[in-house]
Amino acid sequence: MRRAPSLLQTALFAPAPRVLAEDAEGGVVYRPAVVDEVTQRRWFQTLREAVRWQAQRRPMYDRVVDVPRLTASFWLDDPKLPDALAEAATAVRAAVGAPFNAVGLNFYRDGRDSVAPHRDKLHMLVPGQPIAVLSLGSPRRMTLRRMERGARVDFVDLEPGSLFVMSHASQFVYEHGIPKTDEPVGPRISCAFRVRPRGEH
Repeated sequence: MRRAPSLLQTALFAPAPRVLAEDAEGGVVYRPAVVDEVTQRRWFQTLREAVRWQAQRRPMYDRVVDVPRLTASFWLDDPKLPDALAEAATAVRAAVGAPFNAVGLNFYRDGRDSVAPHRDKLHMLVPGQPIAVLSLGSPRRMTLRRMERGARVDFVDLEPGSLFVMSHASQFVYEHGIPKTDEPVGPRISCAFRVRPRGEH
């Protein structure tokens, strides 16, 4: 019986990273095939079923609207942390070399689910530490754009098992998002690993 490749073996033969932006803290880098297909699929199935997903509502202009995705979050030292997230955190810490202590999850059920262009809330991040987004499930397109008038929008197709790594410094300069699409897309879970100050979540 053929054994599935280990995470380390997968990393050794992974395609080259794609540098999308550069800065003194590492910029923005897309790293495909960091996690093998069998492992990412197992993590996706486990998290889809085991996590208590929340449907949120937020005020927008003069009304309250549904957030177009399901969400969840954990401190990584939470005794109730799903095993799949503990395994993913170990792999992502090793791949990125950052002391991540929290993870935010987004469950995009289909092409109608999305997140508007945004940057991470800086007061909820430890300065100098990166954000690493692990993609599980189906591919989905992300946008990246400098926050200046007329700036070009870059598109990155986030494959399952990939990492999208953003420096803390990049959050002052770039916005990222997942647009809606009419194309047939399957469900996707994003796991955004961060280093947060204690007391923030």
